[in-house]
Amino acid sequence: MSEIAIHVENLGKLYRIGPRERYRALRDVLTDTLYAPFRAAAAAFNGRRREAADAPASPDVLWALRDVSFDVKRGEVVGIIGRNGAGKTTLLKILSRVTEPTRGHARIHGRVGSLLEVGTGFHPELTGRENIYVSGTILGMTRAEIKAKFDEIVAFAEVERFLDTPVKHYSTGMYVRLPFAVAAHLRPEILLVDEVLAVGDAVFQRKCIGKMGDVAKEGRTVLFVSHNMAAVESLCTRTIWLHQGQVREDGPSAAVVASYLKTSLSPLTERVWDDPATAPGNDKFRLRRACVRPEHGSPAGPITVRTPFVIEFEYWNLRPNLYVSLNVPLHNEKDVQVFSSLSIHEPAWHGRPFPAGLFRSVCHVPGDLLNDGVYRAGVQFVQNEGVSVYDQEDVLVFNVQDSYGADRGAWHGKLAGVIRPQLRWTTEFLVEGSPLPAHHDPVRSSKPRGDT
Repeated sequence: MSEIAIHVENLGKLYRIGPRERYRALRDVLTDTLYAPFRAAAAAFNGRRREAADAPASPDVLWALRDVSFDVKRGEVVGIIGRNGAGKTTLLKILSRVTEPTRGHARIHGRVGSLLEVGTGFHPELTGRENIYVSGTILGMTRAEIKAKFDEIVAFAEVERFLDTPVKHYSTGMYVRLPFAVAAHLRPEILLVDEVLAVGDAVFQRKCIGKMGDVAKEGRTVLFVSHNMAAVESLCTRTIWLHQGQVREDGPSAAVVASYLKTSLSPLTERVWDDPATAPGNDKFRLRRACVRPEHGSPAGPITVRTPFVIEFEYWNLRPNLYVSLNVPLHNEKDVQVFSSLSIHEPAWHGRPFPAGLFRSVCHVPGDLLNDGVYRAGVQFVQNEGVSVYDQEDVLVFNVQDSYGADRGAWHGKLAGVIRPQLRWTTEFLVEGSPLPAHHDPVRSSKPRGDT
């Protein structure tokens, strides 16, 4: 048996964009059929593999993938990362035989289970029970094999009460849990997973990550597409970074993820919207300005792990007599939420109706709290302390630098953890002497005989 589970060579996928082509009459079809052999002969004579494969760059042509080549060994767990539109999902669709490549080829050695979107392979009119058997059969499992794993699948998906209900009545979370449970438990040799785990709740996401870890330990091959960099690093030994349809970097996950994050998160420490009509917001609120800066400095000033800083928002309240709170969710470069701070302890305006007008709210973050790295701050407007009326992600992006001070001691690497507080320590001298006999004294016992 080959050691290579997936072999991809010079893979390319071309899409034509723009206005839809006109409908074709029967005479057009007959004409194309008549001339097809001549066009094929001309293409072969000119050495072209396919006319579309050498299409010139134009506004109407989009290469979702171009010249992508890599091998995945059996039992290897590989992450696929990149921005939206980088070609990640297109790659998995080609590997799953959902679509064909424009050029190049991909060879798969083994039975494939794929989960490319919510409810992949499930029929909405069938019940959960029926879909488990249908999906398992599609994966090449026998009825006996499916039956042996049936109870595990149902327990993992937590859909016991709804097992005989058509899945069209399932919630979105239930609709993604069951297909994942089927794909993970019916033992395909190769598992392709796209960014579907973001649909489930936090508890289910942890279960999925744990299950994929178990799948990897069993020696099965996994291709995992995700924007969750922490999950990619913890689960995948190797990561491929796709950029504009091409392989930008391929190597150990920690190194590739670090390179990706450095280039994908550019600092954005101040933003101003001069025109309220086009500023982010709705009919209740409009942002005017957002910035992150040292507490006693400007947005251009550096922020280190020791620096107190502020995250401030200026905004128009467009409706009088609203009871308003602001929430600031902060995420790190691996999309891990560090904290979420709500302005319920703001002394001047919290609990009072806001008149229509311009306001500034400031969140104060102390020094010696965050670790070094890149952070993203959003803003959420909350009405009556419980109703979110507007939410804007990634308003600000900023870098917290290492201070390289005495707090590091002799350690020169990156300190682990999301936060890095300077906590108070005390040490007391309680009893003099060692509780061990002299012959157990590690200092004395380590001396060579004859030393004095």
